[in-house]
Amino acid sequence: MLDNIATLQQTLDAPGFQNLSPQIKTALFLGGLAFLSSALVTLTAFTRIVIVLSFVRRALSTQEIPPTPVILGLALFLTLFVMHDTFTAIESQAIQPYLHGQVDGAAAWQTGVGALRSFLLAQTRRDDLLLFMELAGVEGLESPESTPLRLLIPAFVISELKTAFIMGFCLYLPFVLIDLVVSVILMSLGMMMMPPVVVSTPLKILLFVLIDGWQLIARALSLSFEPR
Repeated sequence: MLDNIATLQQTLDAPGFQNLSPQIKTALFLGGLAFLSSALVTLTAFTRIVIVLSFVRRALSTQEIPPTPVILGLALFLTLFVMHDTFTAIESQAIQPYLHGQVDGAAAWQTGVGALRSFLLAQTRRDDLLLFMELAGVEGLESPESTPLRLLIPAFVISELKTAFIMGFCLYLPFVLIDLVVSVILMSLGMMMMPPVVVSTPLKILLFVLIDGWQLIARALSLSFEPR
């Protein structure tokens, strides 16, 4: 995807495309926005954050509370918080010089991708990257910065999935223990017909509120990302 965008940017920077009408440029820009959702999921911290928040909601047994739009909104703004340094570097080193005519599109693209690559490499497990290098038949790389995006992006995504599931498991386990304790107590009282979730859900919500769970989760998610 990124390689295709880079090709498009180089094409638009060619002499024959410099005099495009504003309407065509606007249409091309709006067409490029179609890639925005894919880039948000595959190139940022969004995947890890939204999966962990979804695990929390399932662990609390609150069905659709918080609602999905709230989960997505919180995940989006936590992503912006985590990615602030990376986005700032891209804006100051690539976007602003390009808008002021100091560099051409190709140079701005390479600079912006370099800043993003630093973030992706910091969060990607070595074994995951080696897996895709092996699948692609790549023997070795001169340096981490020379890692092709076609290898780095899928390796980053599966690394994020693994990390998110590990964090989700650690968050889920205490609530499972509450369910087990409530089930044992209800069985000992002879109340086998009562679903344990009826009693355990208020207890889990109370525990979550008492420990200020949302603050702890936001802190854990923010600190889980390695610095660039």
